[in-house]
Amino acid sequence: MNAARPTSSDRRPASVVINFIEGTRAVTADELEAHSVTRYRVTSSYRDQIINSGYYDQLKFIVEPSFEEFESPGNLDTSGEHDNTVVPGFQHKYAQTGLLLATDHCASYCRYCFRKRIVGKDSDEIAVDLGEIARYIRGHPEMTNVLVSGGDPFVLSTRRLHEILDHLLPFRHLNSIRFGTKMLAYAPKRFEDPDLMALFQRIHEARKAAVIVTHFDHIGEVSADAEGSIRLLRARGVLFLNQSVLLAKVNDDPETLAATFIKCHQMGIRPYYLFQGRPVKGASHFQVPLRRGLEIARGINQRLSGIEKTFKYIMSHYTGKIEILDLGADGRVYMRYHQNKDPEKIGKIFSRPYLEGACWLDDLPEGSD
Repeated sequence: MNAARPTSSDRRPASVVINFIEGTRAVTADELEAHSVTRYRVTSSYRDQIINSGYYDQLKFIVEPSFEEFESPGNLDTSGEHDNTVVPGFQHKYAQTGLLLATDHCASYCRYCFRKRIVGKDSDEIAVDLGEIARYIRGHPEMTNVLVSGGDPFVLSTRRLHEILDHLLPFRHLNSIRFGTKMLAYAPKRFEDPDLMALFQRIHEARKAAVIVTHFDHIGEVSADAEGSIRLLRARGVLFLNQSVLLAKVNDDPETLAATFIKCHQMGIRPYYLFQGRPVKGASHFQVPLRRGLEIARGINQRLSGIEKTFKYIMSHYTGKIEILDLGADGRVYMRYHQNKDPEKIGKIFSRPYLEGACWLDDLPEGSD
């Protein structure tokens, strides 16, 4: 006898059992979506690297899901990317810089990602019409550089990356092309592709700077393969910057970050930004209070030589990139705009009263400067 077909009122979302850091848990797809829990994905090379690094107890939080994600409030666009999108897949928030979102996928998925709304999904925020983007760039000669990001652009085929260059290199007012990537941590052998060398050579021949912005959050992420690829690319004239995110339980101590920045410097990568964690839904548990963040930034500088002190402690806020300077004896947090849509605000120092536990500008009450 055939079983009766369930009615719509009988149907329930199927659950699956997922391994979290704290243990297993049965969840539905709707539950994961409601809490912005990114699906689990990690490369075998990165898994092996963090297990063998001696830092697994810290680095596991970067890629392995946690129960904390279900209780982590926030929003999915902390920097106003929707409001600064001028062409699908292309943002223009600051006069000199264009941001091209080349893909919505990465080799591995960071649990703290600030683009959870895009990454690992089929997003309509990704660049499709490169010609339309080129027409926008042509009409904005104040733009001097384009950052190709995503997702991670190096998950794309080298052929697709060449297509992107086809639409960027003709513009004389662009003097550099940047690629934002964590692939050197997640899959460093990607950079052994000889065709990638031709890609960077094209940028040089167009008389522009080729820049890779790496994303090493912890010295334990730097593998021998990564170091070898970086040194090879540097020998071909590629410039390197590194950005890190300050992450609770991962790298929230000055010794770890100082060691990371010293290693970057040794490889020829300039430490560029130390980002304050953003209040992203499903990821705000990674945030570190501003008081502790300033103590860490100070402790890092105490451990670096003068030539290694090249990073800025930055909050990438809706209003602009804010350098976090100090917590004064008057109980105020002092900051300045490193970037802002309004050129008059760039470099301006301002302050707000500090509230204990505050992690973001919006946590601080507005008061007279």
